[in-house]
Parts: sequence; C-alpha cells; structure tokens
Amino acid sequence: MKNLLLLLLILCSPLVKGNTPMNRGMIAIHQGNGVVNVSWRLFAADSEGVTFDLYRSTNKQEAIKLNDSPLSKSTYFVDKGVDTSLDQYYILYARSGKEREAVKIASYLLTPELASVPYLSIPLEPLPFDTAHVFQPNDASVGDLDGDGELEIVIKRMGAFYACSQKGVSPHSMVLEAYKLNGQRLWQIDLGVNIRQGAQYFQFLVYDFDGDGCAEVAIKSSEGTRFGDGRVIGDTDGDGITDYVIRDPSLRTYGKILSGPEFFSVVDGKTGKELARGPYIERGRSEDWGDDYGNRVDRQLGAVGYFDGKHPGIFWGRGYNGRSAMQAWNFRDGKLVHLWSFDTADSPEFKDYEDQGNHNIRVADVDGDGCDEIIYGACAIDHDGAPLHTTRLGHGDAMHLTDIDPFRLGFEVWQGHEYPPAGSSLRDACTGEILFRIPSSEDVGRAMCADIDPRYPGCEVWSSHSGGLYSCKGEKISDKIPSVNMAVWWDGDLSRELLDGVRIQKWTGDGMEILFDGKDKGILSNNGTKANPCLSADILGDWREEVIWRSADNNELRIYLTPYETEHRFPTFLEDHIYMLSVVTENVGYNQPPAPGFYFGTDVTNSHE
Repeated sequence: MKNLLLLLLILCSPLVKGNTPMNRGMIAIHQGNGVVNVSWRLFAADSEGVTFDLYRSTNKQEAIKLNDSPLSKSTYFVDKGVDTSLDQYYILYARSGKEREAVKIASYLLTPELASVPYLSIPLEPLPFDTAHVFQPNDASVGDLDGDGELEIVIKRMGAFYACSQKGVSPHSMVLEAYKLNGQRLWQIDLGVNIRQGAQYFQFLVYDFDGDGCAEVAIKSSEGTRFGDGRVIGDTDGDGITDYVIRDPSLRTYGKILSGPEFFSVVDGKTGKELARGPYIERGRSEDWGDDYGNRVDRQLGAVGYFDGKHPGIFWGRGYNGRSAMQAWNFRDGKLVHLWSFDTADSPEFKDYEDQGNHNIRVADVDGDGCDEIIYGACAIDHDGAPLHTTRLGHGDAMHLTDIDPFRLGFEVWQGHEYPPAGSSLRDACTGEILFRIPSSEDVGRAMCADIDPRYPGCEVWSSHSGGLYSCKGEKISDKIPSVNMAVWWDGDLSRELLDGVRIQKWTGDGMEILFDGKDKGILSNNGTKANPCLSADILGDWREEVIWRSADNNELRIYLTPYETEHRFPTFLEDHIYMLSVVTENVGYNQPPAPGFYFGTDVTNSHE
C-alpha cells in the first residue's frame, strides 16, 4: 500500500495550473536561547536525490556551513548557539561528483528585530477611524500579488460580526488590505457602506486569474466601494442613492441591505485598482429565497475553479438554505466572460438541489474529466453548470474533501448536516453515494476529517454529534470526540494535529496532548465559537503548515511556524491544485482547513529521498 500511496503523491497529484513560480519560501525563526529554526520549500520539480547545504553569515563575516553532510532527509534545520546579532542564512545545492556552481538558491536575513520574537510579525497600518482598535484582523488569504515569487497576505479587517439572521448597523465599513511579509502595505480597499460585515456576506478570492504571473483579488463590491487607487463606485443607477442600509431600528431588517445594485470586481494585486466589474447574482425579493427578513438571500459563497480545464474561473454562489443560485466567470485580457449560471428556481427538476448548500465550499475535478466541479454542500454542480448529484441530506456548517479512503478510487466528502436526523455523512464526491452515515437528533455544528490515528489507514472522521471517532470505513475506534474545529500539520510525523482557538493538540489515541498553547502569548482567534485563525496553510518553509493569528490588540498579524524537527520531506502542498484551491476558499463562510488532492497520512513514505 505504501508504494501505491507514494506513486499517488509524486506522480498523480495535479499541480497548480497557474504559471507563477514560487520562491523557496525560506525563513528563520529564533525560538529563544540562541536556537534558530530554518526552513525552506522543496518543489516537485526538484530531482529525487536533491540535497542541500545550509550556510550562516553573522555580521557580514565569512559564511560557515552548518551541516556536516548534505541535507537529504528534510528541508528543516535547527541552528544552535546563534547570537542573533545579524544573520544571513542561505542554501546551496550540495556539491556532488560533478561540481555544481555555488549559487545561492534562497536566503533569509534574520535581523535582531526579527529575532526578538518567536514568530514572524506583520504590523498593520492604523485605521484612522478605529481609535478604539475594535476592528479585528479577520480572515486572510495569500497569493503572489506582485510576481516576485513571494506570497503576500490579503487580510479582511472588520468591526462587526453579524449573521444574516441578525439585525444591526455595522460600524464604518469593512476594509481589505494587502501586505508583504516585510510589513509593507501594498493597498487598502474600503468596501463601503453597502457591504455588510459578517462571515456570510463577503468573500475574497486571491488567485492569478489572467495568467500574467501576478495574483488578482476578486471581491463583491457595491456603490461606495473605494479601491486602492482612490476611485469610488458612485451612483451607477442614477437613483440619487448610494447608501441602501435600512436604518429603521423598529424593523426586523434593521441594518441590512436589501436593495440597490450589487457587483463583483477583479482587483489588481499590486495596486488594489479595479480592473473589471461584473454583475453579481441578482438579489430579487427576499421571499424568493425562503424568508421575508433578508436572511437566506444574503448567504453567499465564492470559489476558484478550472471549469474549462485550462483557465481559473471565478465562482459566486447565493443562497444555500433554500433557493441556490450560482455563476461562473473567466477573467482574461482584462475582460470578464460569463461561463454559466445555475439556479434552483429555473426548473422543478432542480428542487432537490435547494437547501443543500453549506457555510463553506469545496472545488475539485471529482469525475476525472479534467475540469473542476463545485461541491456545494450536500450537492455537486458539474463544471458546465449542470447538476451532478444531490444527497438531499441538507445544509450544514462543515465539510471536507480529499482522498479520505485511500482504498477507494476518487475523492470522498465528509459533512455535518443541520437538520435531524441527517447527522454526519461520508459520500463519494463524484456520484453522491452515501458510504456511511451517523444519524443525529440535533444540528451537527462541527465536523472534522484528518489522519490523526496511525493505527488505522486512511483519514479518521468525526463530528460534534458523532458519539466518537470513526475510521474511513465507518468503524468506531474511540468513544471520545477529539477537537473538532480545525486541523494543521504541525509536528514532525505525518499525522495531522488539531487546531482550536490558539491551541494545537495531538490525538494520542485516548486523549489530547497540547503541542502549542497561545493562551498567554498575546494572540486571539476569530469568529467567536468558530475559533479559527486568520489562516492556516503551508505558506512558508517545508511541507508543514503555518498558522496566522491576530495579536490581542488587533494591531499585528503573527505567523507561527512549527518548532519541531522532522525526518520527512515533501514538495510544498501549495503545488497541489486542490490544496491551493482550498486555501483560496478557507476564508469563505465558516473557515475549514485546506486539504490536498491526495491521501496524506502516517502510512505515506517520503518522496525525493
């Protein structure tokens, strides 16, 4: 089985289809007491036996080689006894019988300022209107915005957290910003008064949509949106109104926006300038979506998918607790091209696709035709906008897609459902066939999938109402329920760890072991009981995942890297197509951790050895 899994990992996993080359993502973090952890990316294009030499130059003196023999087991090194005055780290390909040219392939300058904390700090520019510092750095995403090979961070900052069911007027308006890893702010977009603040209202998609080597950002926009170059969307319909917020506190719709034009915009990643604008899915009457107070009409989703198999498309979805409407677009040569639309209101044949959407979304080529499909909760939409399957198990809060069961062909979807007795279900991602289900008499608000128990092959699955932990075959393996919010590859082995709030824990088979506790580190999680970080993903260093939390005073982002050594090395997960698309959608709705398009767990062997 290991040989099969290794082949799947190295040969069969589709790489990201964009054309932007990443750099090595090299970074050095001082953990204290002169211990510096240095990490860098391995690429799928690296030769299988590639090895590295690591050097450090202190105060611009002659560099010394830190490794006695070529580094072949991992792309992570612990350097001890460092005075952290000013240290330049760099890597070379290790010399072989055929002498290679001694050219630096990556470097990182660890300044005394950077070495003063055990994380990468990104201070945020003050918001002039936020003197009380209540605007939180919320969801984040990453992309190479300027084409230099380094990932930048796009962060949403917000001061109110309304669900669509709640009334209330948002303070000021949401802000979207882009920062380089050195703390330089590239741009700021004020979303304006007509974009309500809350997890269900607004998504942003960071991706290179036009293939020019620089990522763009796709956002919902409206009258009042101010872009990075200062330009504002004005009174587009000539009705003399640019503020559509309902301001009568006696109404159940107080604070909501249920009229006025809606758009989506493609924004230049380098400047925040609007490049193109298209029509957003029409709102129509609130009643058409399932209620009369603006609840279901404003539950929205976004994603990126290669719907034609060649170009990245922009996907928007509106409604998932009743009527569901979707549209897909391409952005090429500065223009938006509509690909397809799907609306459950268009045909009685689509009735079974209503009320099936989740508070999150997944994208993958589930039928093997080379084009991406949309996993819209308990249903799936084909790459051309045609219905693919529906389980009719209904709406839910959490969902995961990967090769959960490596003994079966294709992908599986693990999902929690809101309406009893649907419970939790594992299904075939292509056909919708239910592989097993755990009924529940309550709303299943959390569901998680990860390989956390090395005694059982495949990923384990569980939920807040599963009554225990289950193997990928539906066998109950523990009566205990592990942490059920997020997951992260953190320590040195191939099992995945569990992330909840500011704590990372490891499943031991009969309980949880704390590996990282941020309770007293001045960091906070986001979104209330959802307790997610700004982002968790493999964005720097080796194959393990980093976590971005906000500082408790809301003035800073902090990127934490694993302090654990490892004997394993794999190409960066960012090169995997499905993993990258799940990173893009991590900020959409209720955040879920990214997952690759292949099985990855404790029974996988190293690649590139």
